[in-house]
Amino acid sequence: MALPTTSLHKSFILLTFLLHFSTFTSSESFIGVNYGIVANNLPAPEATAKLLESTSIGKVRMYGADPAIIRALAGTGIGIVIGAANGDIPALASDPNFATQWVNSNVLAYPDSNIIVITVGNEVMTAVDQSLVSLCLPAMQNVQNALNAASLGGKIKVSTVHSMAVLASSDPPSSAVFNSGFSDTMRSLLKFHSANGSPFMINPYPFFAYQSDTRPETLAFCLFQPNAGRVDSGNGIKYMNMFDAQVDAVRSALNAMGFKDVEIVVAETGWAYKGDPNEAGPSIENAKAYNGNLINHLRSKVGTPLMPGKTIDTYIFALYDENLKPGPGSERAFGLFKPDLSMTYDVGLSKNSQTPTTPTPTSPTTPTTPTTPATPSPVQTGGWCMPKPGVSDAQLQSNLDYVCSQGLDCGPLQPGGACFEPNTVASHAAYAMNLLYQTAGRNPWNCDFLQTATLTSNNPSYNGCVYPGGV
Repeated sequence: MALPTTSLHKSFILLTFLLHFSTFTSSESFIGVNYGIVANNLPAPEATAKLLESTSIGKVRMYGADPAIIRALAGTGIGIVIGAANGDIPALASDPNFATQWVNSNVLAYPDSNIIVITVGNEVMTAVDQSLVSLCLPAMQNVQNALNAASLGGKIKVSTVHSMAVLASSDPPSSAVFNSGFSDTMRSLLKFHSANGSPFMINPYPFFAYQSDTRPETLAFCLFQPNAGRVDSGNGIKYMNMFDAQVDAVRSALNAMGFKDVEIVVAETGWAYKGDPNEAGPSIENAKAYNGNLINHLRSKVGTPLMPGKTIDTYIFALYDENLKPGPGSERAFGLFKPDLSMTYDVGLSKNSQTPTTPTPTSPTTPTTPTTPATPSPVQTGGWCMPKPGVSDAQLQSNLDYVCSQGLDCGPLQPGGACFEPNTVASHAAYAMNLLYQTAGRNPWNCDFLQTATLTSNNPSYNGCVYPGGV
């Protein structure tokens, strides 16, 4: 019996997708890059695709599912990680049809593109909206079921991305365990990973570890430079760099929960090449040392002390600077490449030169930059983050758009929401900016927004609209 035209069309798309997938797998690389687009000066996706093809970067992680980017990467063989936003999680969790539609629109629509992972949410476990925590797994399951129905369940993995804050402790690495507050949820997530062969995705950042401990020896330890090493008091292993220590802490936590079979993927790691005067660590030299030495470390395939000889898929943050990001200067200075497609600095990613020039090692007793590490600003423990007087609606709208694109819960700002009225850009931006500040750690630099925000001790809550935070 002849199939209906629509069924024939879908079958053809699926066959094409599977054929392309089979030709791509042999060329996959363990070196990936994050492709953020919070910017107004980025090159066209087609130009970016050509740039990536000239490098040894084998995978790209997107934070959404931008059609232009997915199409531009078609036929390149580059693995693509696409993301469902935190805001999509409730619908994905409650409606299998929504999940099927999402997979049809963002995966099956691009049979020539090598989509390898779908991330459902970003750092959900530590998000302000804790209602998403219990919904994350059902959302992942519905996406998985949709992939299974399309015969892609064993080929495209489903995961979610975590910050290092999911660990209750990470030092020494052997003592690491997951935060007990969501251990049951984490166990269920890990059962999903184990059953489906999908990776546990984590964001380790030695850059931030150094900012909280600016001793010269810590800088050397973070940059893979000569140092005395640090001995894990639990098992006697000597760690020679922070990256291995952070990744092995995650390995220890997984093992402690009984999931030795679940693989780890580093979804983000990187180093800023410039920042504000009071930020310790950002510089061209340090960024080149960290990323260049990290790439060499990955290529050596030596692995980590707890995973010897194992190469871990690692996505470096980031492909380009994102000039519209709020926060300290470093937030806009992680790009490996400039908008004109030239290198910000060379870490040996070009196919013509895959061995980076080894960054000049610095003595463990001499920091590269700043010469005298800046004293970190004290952590703000309360208050609310509000727009400064006189800031234009255009800038406030940009701040609002940025916050709500990060997967934070902007539901109260929707019609009918507790904070929808007054329906003004200024009011909505104030709520969103404070939301990001409270979520990101309530540090002074989290309330910057390109110098358009300030901290206040006056509670801005009104009527039924409650602003998170407090003094």
